[in-house]
Amino acid sequence: MIAIIDYGVGNLFSVEKAFAALGAEAKITNNPDEIKAAEKLVLPGVGAFGDCMKNLEGSGLIPLLKEEVATSKPLLGICVGLQILFDGSEESPEAKGLGFIPGQVKRIQAEGLKVPHMGWNRLHLTEPRQEKDLFAGLEQDKEYVYFVHSYHAVPEDKAVVTALTNYGGEVTAAVQKDNIIATQFHPEKSGDVGLHIIKNFCDLK
Repeated sequence: MIAIIDYGVGNLFSVEKAFAALGAEAKITNNPDEIKAAEKLVLPGVGAFGDCMKNLEGSGLIPLLKEEVATSKPLLGICVGLQILFDGSEESPEAKGLGFIPGQVKRIQAEGLKVPHMGWNRLHLTEPRQEKDLFAGLEQDKEYVYFVHSYHAVPEDKAVVTALTNYGGEVTAAVQKDNIIATQFHPEKSGDVGLHIIKNFCDLK
C-alpha cells in the first residue's frame, strides 16, 4: 500500500485518482499505523510553505515521517511537498522545513514573465541519471509537465537536482536524495507523462 499523507493540505484526491488509474493501491491517511505499514509514502502540498509546515506540525506526524524516511522507505514529495523537504523558504522565513535535503526555497526570478509560473513546461533531465530513476523511459527535452508555483528549491548540493525547466532561467523541477524523491510540478495533472512518472515511483524497489 502507498500512503498519501493527509495533513490538511494538498490535492489529495487528484493524487489518489492518478495512482488508482494505474491500478496501484494508494490510500489517503493520517493514521500512524497505516503510514508505518505502507511500502511507500506520498507527501503532497499546495499553498504557502509556512501554512504547510504549520499543518504538518499540527498533525503530529513529523517525528513519524522522519523515522520512516530513515528506514529508506521511498517518499515522493509533490509541489510544496517538495519545498518543505528543504531547510526553509523565502516565502515564509519564520518557518523551518523538514531539513531532509539541505538548501533553501527561493522566489522564481523571471524578468518579463508572470509569477506564479502556471502551465506546461518542458523537462530537462540532468546527468548522470539516478539509479532509481523517476524519469526512466522518458525522452530528454521532449516531455512537458504541469507547474503551478512561485518558488523553487535551490539545493546546497546541485547533484540532487534530477530535472530542470526553463522559466526566465533555470528552475528546479525535481530532486532526489537517496529514497527521497520530489517533483515541483504536478504529475497527477500532467497527463500521460505524469502517469508514467507515477508508475515509475510505484515500481521503485
